[in-house]
Amino acid sequence: MTIIIVGCGKVGVALARLLSVEEHNIVMIDTVAQKIQDVTEELDVMGIVGNGSSIGVLTEAGMQDADLLIAVTGSDELNLLCCMFAKKAGHCHAIARVRNPAYSHELEFIKEQLGISTIINPELAAAIEISRLLRFPSASKIDTFADGKVRLIKFEIRKEHLLDGVPVQDIPGRMGCDVLVCAVERGENVVIPGGDFLLQTGDEVSLIATKKNAAAFFQRIGMDIQPVKSALIVGGGTIGYYLAKRLLEAGIHVRIVELDPRRCEVLTELLPKATILQGDGTDRRLLLQEGLPMAEAFVTLTNLDEENILLALFAKKHSQAKLVTKVNRLEFDDIIEGMNIGSVVYPKYMTCDFILQYVRALQNEAGNNVKTLYRILDDRVEALEFTIHEESPVIGVPLTDLPLKKNQLVCCITRGDEIFIPRGGDAIQPGDTVIVVTLEQGLHDVQDILEE
Repeated sequence: MTIIIVGCGKVGVALARLLSVEEHNIVMIDTVAQKIQDVTEELDVMGIVGNGSSIGVLTEAGMQDADLLIAVTGSDELNLLCCMFAKKAGHCHAIARVRNPAYSHELEFIKEQLGISTIINPELAAAIEISRLLRFPSASKIDTFADGKVRLIKFEIRKEHLLDGVPVQDIPGRMGCDVLVCAVERGENVVIPGGDFLLQTGDEVSLIATKKNAAAFFQRIGMDIQPVKSALIVGGGTIGYYLAKRLLEAGIHVRIVELDPRRCEVLTELLPKATILQGDGTDRRLLLQEGLPMAEAFVTLTNLDEENILLALFAKKHSQAKLVTKVNRLEFDDIIEGMNIGSVVYPKYMTCDFILQYVRALQNEAGNNVKTLYRILDDRVEALEFTIHEESPVIGVPLTDLPLKKNQLVCCITRGDEIFIPRGGDAIQPGDTVIVVTLEQGLHDVQDILEE
């Protein structure tokens, strides 16, 4: 596919890196010549210096023949304008990043009126993920499938869970609930486990189950399944606002520490049920005085990654709170993951995952086959949800007889209102949605899991 990306910021470059690996033809547009020079030297992409809302610049970038335009500049209005021109003049698909909360209730209207294919709000997506984590604090990461009915939950096995040496195939019987361990990170290695794989203390495990079965599993291994009752948030920006709003609606007490007095006034008006504290979130004495030792959740949402990480380390020392840390920079994620600072949320990764999912769906001639896509366990594993069409070669064959490639696991099937973990004798049917976990990157169609 030919894809135009307007905006050479962190997200634009990360997208170009991902999509060029999947052998798409990428054209980058930015008004800053140095950014274009940097990205074209690093990646096999074309670059154009100019304004992405200019018809002339878009024409030079090949808008007439492009399959997709992605606008991820720092301006919501510019992103929408670029996409409108691409849709009206170029007749290609268009994705806009829109972050301003003022547009949050109007996104569907804007999308329909401007003819834009889809709009992504990374701050809202981050707030939704954090709120899920605070409602299920035992997990370090939660992704959802089947319209929220199925959860992929990451957690660390500890000694008190009594899972050391337990084969994966024995877990449903031992726990009396239908769950499936679908990926395990052990040290530097990531595996898709077979039934005889033995779990160990210290493993980072990704488990798939319905919400009810997941709760039953965690309860039986002695992990907390109750939502937090209070949250202390440092940083009252866009994500902080979206998050506080969702937590308050769930009955969770919220305290926000924000340095800017004018922003505090705005938050007080927007969130009358929250406690807004004007002060420096890096002030140790302030945090301790305002209840950090007693907080059930501590969320760091400042604009500086270093501040967020140090605050999380401080909170880890002085409280038992569920920790959630927002990180913007993607370059040092492998180091951050090893710091044991609770759940780390990357808004930019969410944007990339969403757009990557859309691109793969566009490539499938049978329609929107890739319904959901997440990259998990340090991006080394992909979890995808596929819609199954009538002509698919996977239909009607028992899973034990399907010629699956190595490191592919069919984890869950949704059939109408029924959701189940499939066994070897189960067969996929037309209309099903199927969740697959794989070590292979770049699956576009469910038949890609089969040996050729």
